[in-house]
Amino acid sequence: MAKIGVEESLTDIQQALREKGHDVVQLRQESDAQSCDCCVVTGLDSNVMGMQDTATKGSVIEAHGMSADEVCQQVESRLQ
Repeated sequence: MAKIGVEESLTDIQQALREKGHDVVQLRQESDAQSCDCCVVTGLDSNVMGMQDTATKGSVIEAHGMSADEVCQQVESRLQ
């Protein structure tokens, strides 16, 4: 399955993605996202510095206000 980067604080989403068979990597630093097919972030500190550098070519999903199931659905739809 796909390699999904997930912010450390989103443990429920990490577990849900693992149950669906995805390889889940915790995003602790920029280099963690480089080989991911998709990344899930909280969105709480979205672009604080105003920088626009990209660390991955995969989709980035902002999980703020979404359930673990909704995030999994977003991941599945973006990987197709």
